[in-house]
Amino acid sequence: MIRTTTSWLAAFPHVTTLLEMSADSRVWVPGPPSSTMNLFAAVHAHAVGAQVVESVEGATHAHLTPSALRDALPHRLLAGVHVVVAGDRLTRALHDEAARAGVRVSHYYGAAELSFVAWGSHEEDLTPFPEVEVEVRSSELWVRSPYLCEGYDGAPGPLRFDDDGFATVGDRGALVDGRVVVTGRGSEAVTTGGATVQVADVEHVLRRAVAGDVHVVGVPHPDLGQVVAAVLTESLSLPAARAASRSSLTAAQRPRLWFELRTPPLTASGKVDRAALAELVTAMGPDVRRLR
Repeated sequence: MIRTTTSWLAAFPHVTTLLEMSADSRVWVPGPPSSTMNLFAAVHAHAVGAQVVESVEGATHAHLTPSALRDALPHRLLAGVHVVVAGDRLTRALHDEAARAGVRVSHYYGAAELSFVAWGSHEEDLTPFPEVEVEVRSSELWVRSPYLCEGYDGAPGPLRFDDDGFATVGDRGALVDGRVVVTGRGSEAVTTGGATVQVADVEHVLRRAVAGDVHVVGVPHPDLGQVVAAVLTESLSLPAARAASRSSLTAAQRPRLWFELRTPPLTASGKVDRAALAELVTAMGPDVRRLR
């Protein structure tokens, strides 16, 4: 369990301004309250005096993961709603699809231990959240802000502090022209032939080339231990993804296996379940297609 102080409440005024919320707002939070993003959304709405509603009908604001946003768009229920997307990276393509459907989208990157780190409209448009400093050290994102937790009660987690008040949870990324580029959690890796491949680095390259989304997992191999596998949601992106792999990835990083699965399995909090996805493609489960 994370041990925190009331300092994270200082983020409320900034979030209220960014979302243009008031006591008249109606906020739809369909995800489980066990997820930090949903818990914060409900507590923030209460602090503003806004109503948390059970349905998107009549809502002015909503908090969704990228997968939930993608699933909701065909039903055309979000037009005119300001949707806050978090829990995973929001691609420019999905943001643009939502905008064409009349949805106003905000996206943020954060962690339970760090609170808000960066805010924007999609993953390529994130700038540091107000009062937050971001540094990159050996491809790790380090953050100093008034919103950091103090540590953990009980079992330790990935949070680390330095002597200057900066903290990290091991997420990988970069600062490019003042923007925060988040490539993923550094603990997610595939060990293949003795080389350690960070899946975040591979996904960052491939996502720039594909039309839908791509998720990288390790698949067991009798000689190499594991091999890198890329799972596309749109098979038509395979030629472009392979070209990006050849031009921008090292030999160890390049996927040896390619699959299509239009709807990857999700965790209870709405994020892609990498463990379940790896099991699905290894067993060639329902709806998984090997691409050649």
